[in-house]
Amino acid sequence: MRRYLLVLDMDLLAMDEEHDLEPISYLVARREQEPCEVVVLSLVTTEPQMPIVLRPAAGIFRHPSLPQAPGMSVRAEHRMNLAVQHLKAIGCQASGIISEEALVTAVRAETGGRHYDGVILATGKQSSSWLARIMGRDPVHRLRRKWGDRLITFPKDHLDHFEVQ
Repeated sequence: MRRYLLVLDMDLLAMDEEHDLEPISYLVARREQEPCEVVVLSLVTTEPQMPIVLRPAAGIFRHPSLPQAPGMSVRAEHRMNLAVQHLKAIGCQASGIISEEALVTAVRAETGGRHYDGVILATGKQSSSWLARIMGRDPVHRLRRKWGDRLITFPKDHLDHFEVQ
């Protein structure tokens, strides 16, 4: 069984609608080849931190952190729960994690302790400066150094399309 880390900073269905169902279609295609497990990593972006919450029976874990504004973590948890439900509906085994860390830090923390066959970035709000992209220090380039072709980004050219002219 293949295991994928699906990183979200916005609703999966909204991301899917914006990009012609690419993230869901990709996972359906993977599932048709062989059973898959998807761990949804829902990012709490640009907000204060939140305390650890463990609910193993529900498949929900949060990385340890400091206290946080309640509304932001609630949105991240809601986003994660919807994605997990949708992934289960299409036939994948799914669970979720919430992280208040930055994209690269959160992915490295999760993939450092567990084996994943691929990382899927379905993010819409991650941005970086043109200089970071030129220097290869934007989030996608930093993750691509480790993951290579096993890093899948949606939209396909998201943060990875900058060319110097």
